[in-house]
Amino acid sequence: MKVGVLTQPLRSNYGGLLQAYALMTVLKRLGHDPIIVRRDFPLKEDWLTSVIFYLKQIVKLGLGREVNWFRQTSKMLNYVGQYTNLFVEEYIKTTEGLFSTSDLAADYVKAGYDAYVVGSDQVWRPGYSPLISNYFLDFLPTKNCCKTLRIAYAASFGGGEWQYSPQDTSVCASLAQSFDAISVREDSGVLLCREKLGVDAVHVLDPTMLLEQNDYVALVTKAEEDTSEGDMFCYILDQNARVDRFIQHVVRSSMLSPFSVMAKEKLNAQSAKHIQDCVFPSVTKWLRGFMDAKIVVTDSFHGCVFSIIFNKPFWVLGNSHRGQERFVSLLRDFGLEDRLVVGDQFKHINVWQHIDWELVNRHKKERKKFSYDFLRHNLEK
Repeated sequence: MKVGVLTQPLRSNYGGLLQAYALMTVLKRLGHDPIIVRRDFPLKEDWLTSVIFYLKQIVKLGLGREVNWFRQTSKMLNYVGQYTNLFVEEYIKTTEGLFSTSDLAADYVKAGYDAYVVGSDQVWRPGYSPLISNYFLDFLPTKNCCKTLRIAYAASFGGGEWQYSPQDTSVCASLAQSFDAISVREDSGVLLCREKLGVDAVHVLDPTMLLEQNDYVALVTKAEEDTSEGDMFCYILDQNARVDRFIQHVVRSSMLSPFSVMAKEKLNAQSAKHIQDCVFPSVTKWLRGFMDAKIVVTDSFHGCVFSIIFNKPFWVLGNSHRGQERFVSLLRDFGLEDRLVVGDQFKHINVWQHIDWELVNRHKKERKKFSYDFLRHNLEK
């Protein structure tokens, strides 16, 4: 069966890339022919668009609002993502970039997909997706005229609060009711689907957890990645004083050597002047970090996920800006709520606190079977 997988734009986000890789791998193992339908944000770089952009900033300046004069270009993004782009080229089959609803519709007609799988990651979070109704397959003909299966796998709203406008709620609820099967990544998503979209959904694993540790080790081995430069992996997306204090607490308590696998700087107006410091390390270098770590400290959802996959003791600093419910749901599912660091008083935390990995792995095996069966059953309809 030819399956179009509709996920968020593939950028230099390790979790986003690996969830796409994992879902594609699982679909192949189930005997299907998947391809990422590459819905992306258009980066218009013609002179007229530039003029309009700067005029808008001038108006903001006149109104006393915050102004951002910096514009990322495709050339910049390709440069900072040069190593992560290589992972996509080697391991993830994609369409060309599709920048509008009409592009998606044309791709559907041309490719003739037997099924679409929407997911995973925060595809149902407004503001994170180029156009939210696209992720409810608004570009397909009506259900009566179209036999293509419509499935959501581990779709995430990003949090437990409803973030849709009344108009988007109405449009997306109607589209969701045309789906053949819906699954969500957080348990709160089941309730949101029922109350806001009027559809039933089940709770499944993030697709990265459908693969085994050995699957990821094989990628690292093939890439011949060097050993990491420490034994305490700090994967932090939003650095701040509280994060720094906790990392220092873990260092003092464990006597481990911290290391990171991230671009040295985020791409902005200042760092663009020395853009080589904004380049992201390879995906396999990031995976190597989990292999070599004795403890992981993270504020990332997929940082938690891969700590569980690699059975590494970890601590997660809640990141409400990126959706706290995602962390809570994952940790609650695996009985690991005590790994969430709340507040800024750390002295009571035993950094070597034991995790019963046998129990965690047994639960993961059960959830994996349920999640696999969801895909297998619904793609056989």
